[in-house]
Amino acid sequence: MIIQIRNLSKRFNSHQVLAGLNLDIEAGETLVVLGRSGVGKSVLLKHIIGITRPDEGTIDVDGKRITDLQGEALYDATHNMGMLFQGAALFDSLNIHDNTAFYLAQHGNRATGKRYSDRELDDLVAGALEMVGLQETQQKMPSELSGGMKKRAGLARLIIYRPQILLYDEPTTGLDPMTAMQINELIVKTQKELKATSIVVTHDIASALYVGDRLALHEDGKILFIDKPDAFLQIDHPIISFLRKVATQDPRTFRRPT
Repeated sequence: MIIQIRNLSKRFNSHQVLAGLNLDIEAGETLVVLGRSGVGKSVLLKHIIGITRPDEGTIDVDGKRITDLQGEALYDATHNMGMLFQGAALFDSLNIHDNTAFYLAQHGNRATGKRYSDRELDDLVAGALEMVGLQETQQKMPSELSGGMKKRAGLARLIIYRPQILLYDEPTTGLDPMTAMQINELIVKTQKELKATSIVVTHDIASALYVGDRLALHEDGKILFIDKPDAFLQIDHPIISFLRKVATQDPRTFRRPT
């Protein structure tokens, strides 16, 4: 297991968001966490990447207990993670080139400890944007992009530093069906390209079936069920029964041959 979560609890005022949650995530898989809006799926991601600290419980990432770490030690333990936020979280004052280059411009090459030259950054940005189909947007500002393009630009900002654990917060929310499917295709493509472990939180069953190796149901602050897609859909639970009815066509049939 690359990530082990044990008895994770978090309360905001009187609202118990996580209530003794347990979860194991295998290296190289794409795990999709399904659940209704507002149940704490995004909060779970923020705990995994170290943005939020739990009230109780532990998270081990690649053998390091990140819930015990702070400051530089926490950064060192989580630098190999990347997160695509629900709103893409692009810097409004930077063009797409500079948004994409931001992490590498700030931190340089962690393997060598050296800063990248402008030419090296330009080449890396071009490669990342090409992978998400945004080659012609380098000088555009985020305000000039559609919602789907912003999501792709946010994904390019992850791809450029090649993290081995990718977190996706509602990646298809607010997108039309065709654009949502483009994002799903990019999630699968990125996971294969980087040989990464991916965690996707969503309430979109079509997206979950398209990208997920395993599906988990988050409810009442816990992971109630987790299984491979076909077995998951057969579980006798009201939410899963509803999702089964909504999934009138299996989106995995849309996948292009690789």
